[in-house]
Amino acid sequence: MERKITRFLKTWKDSPYRKPLILQGARQVGKTYSILEFARTAYENVAYFNFETDPKLSQTFEENISPSYLIPILSHIAGVSIVREKTLIVFDEVQLCERALTSLKYFCEEAPDYHIIVAGSLLGVAVNRAQFSFPVGKVDIKTMYPMDMEEFLLAVGEEALVERIKQCFAEDSPMPAALHEAAMQRYRQYLVVGGMPECVMQFAQTQDYILVRHTQDTILASYLNDMSKYNNLNEIKKTRLAYDNITAQLSKRNTRFQYKLIKKGGRASEFENAIEWLCLSGIVSQVYRVEKVKKPLENYRDIDAFKIYVSDLGLLCAKKDLLANDVLYMVEELNDFKGGMAENYVQVQLTINGYHTYYWESERGAEVDFIIQREGQLIPIEVKSADNTQAKSLNLYIQTYHPAYAIKLSAKNFGFEDGKKTVPLYAAFCI
Repeated sequence: MERKITRFLKTWKDSPYRKPLILQGARQVGKTYSILEFARTAYENVAYFNFETDPKLSQTFEENISPSYLIPILSHIAGVSIVREKTLIVFDEVQLCERALTSLKYFCEEAPDYHIIVAGSLLGVAVNRAQFSFPVGKVDIKTMYPMDMEEFLLAVGEEALVERIKQCFAEDSPMPAALHEAAMQRYRQYLVVGGMPECVMQFAQTQDYILVRHTQDTILASYLNDMSKYNNLNEIKKTRLAYDNITAQLSKRNTRFQYKLIKKGGRASEFENAIEWLCLSGIVSQVYRVEKVKKPLENYRDIDAFKIYVSDLGLLCAKKDLLANDVLYMVEELNDFKGGMAENYVQVQLTINGYHTYYWESERGAEVDFIIQREGQLIPIEVKSADNTQAKSLNLYIQTYHPAYAIKLSAKNFGFEDGKKTVPLYAAFCI
């Protein structure tokens, strides 16, 4: 399956300023597969080391972590000759060996001709908690996410549809009705399947939603195990409580996160560490409210007002035990959940595209779902789950801040009118 991360890896390999690369991201997003697939085509050989499957490997790094000492030993362990610029060295599940992370500093300084990528599922958690020297400034860092809508469409053989969507987005021209409906159906399939590569591959091969759900349940179970394995003993229960409640709060009309809904009398001081753990692990993301819409947006965020979204739509559906057919046909019973699910979907697509997202709220409660900086402009984005695109809040925002244009995401076809770019939900990856 084609992954966009491959383009980044090619650019990294060819860069004269290349440093050892840390590829981080939530468990099961496809880090190892993408690295090894890239290595297969871009290098003569690969020296792969996994600190989870080979616990004794960590002992190699206990005495000496200079490249001149490590390279001969690693060559012997891997059974391949590690050659400068021709071999890719891969450290997987590197959060289990702090010294291996520290060694990247010396690879950068003393042996820059060796190409090395390290991957870890909970690096954000492990790195912040560990008592060791992190190679600040000596590494490149890239976060990998689940597959976005474009990657999903390519995986299910919709290359021509992807090109048509991109064309209509660029030209603000409507899709033919039949293609629009077909793309909306693919969007609803993506909500059920999500972007975890194993789930997408299973769906592309079998169209079996029950098989996909079984895999999603397995991934969710691994997340719960991680909450126990890589967490402070006092925080485990709080982290699980917070995670369970995040998906429940997406059903609320106001999706702003409220600690008191986790448990009666819940406060930030009690649960903020749990929320931070979930964010650092890549399982969820926070979107803060901005008090003023000015550059840089980060300066005007309200740290006490935020929304939380999960990193994968398929896992969201599995967590809520939603039936595939209920989502595919958007049954009325889901009315309270549709809005939060559509918002979550858009947040995932924007995050994968590298945007830092915020939301805006007026004094009287009017709300615009996302504010992003796109091509130097601050652009508001309104999300609707159906084709009812009345957007009073967006109109108020436009009157207040006069943006270059606004984006409305809904089930409606492409178009542009009154300074508003209408984009179907399936095309959010184009933004």
